[in-house]
Amino acid sequence: MSRGSSGIVAGLTAAALVAVGVLAFQASANAPDSLAAPKPKASATATATEHAKPKEKSRPAALPKGSGTGKRVVYALADRRVWLVDADGKATRNFEVMPSALNPLPGTYKVGTRQGTPTKGSDGVMIEHVVRFAMVDDASVGFSAAVDGSMESPDPTLKTGGVRMSREDGDAMWGFAMVGTKVVVLP
Repeated sequence: MSRGSSGIVAGLTAAALVAVGVLAFQASANAPDSLAAPKPKASATATATEHAKPKEKSRPAALPKGSGTGKRVVYALADRRVWLVDADGKATRNFEVMPSALNPLPGTYKVGTRQGTPTKGSDGVMIEHVVRFAMVDDASVGFSAAVDGSMESPDPTLKTGGVRMSREDGDAMWGFAMVGTKVVVLP
């Protein structure tokens, strides 16, 4: 190559580098603060779901006082928790639940009906292992698990009586609470 051509190539290379630098500066001036993937914005659905989760509390080790004797299901409304208690009075399992829109008054009830096959709940969600034990405002109240595993907060405008739990806890409830089993509801 002759000296003249190499000078031209060097000049073009320098001009290209300057152009790239100017374009990079302009791009950085218009770029967001973080080039990381944008975080999803909270939607009404996400917010409702976050609030719908049972309140985090320390897992109570002891069965609440005044919950009765013998084999029973103990449902503490304020704690959003259920205990399965065997005939000897020992809690064999306890878990968090999502209360229904309609809550029974504190007292002692008995499991009246059960439905094992999936069905549509009064809120339109497919549910399984339904264990009904009370009536409130002409609506059945009972324990159930959503087939999709959700534990959404119930729509307060609907007369729903489904006390929701995880599918695993729903399986345990189903195996434990036969028709006639005592259900003690505490405030």
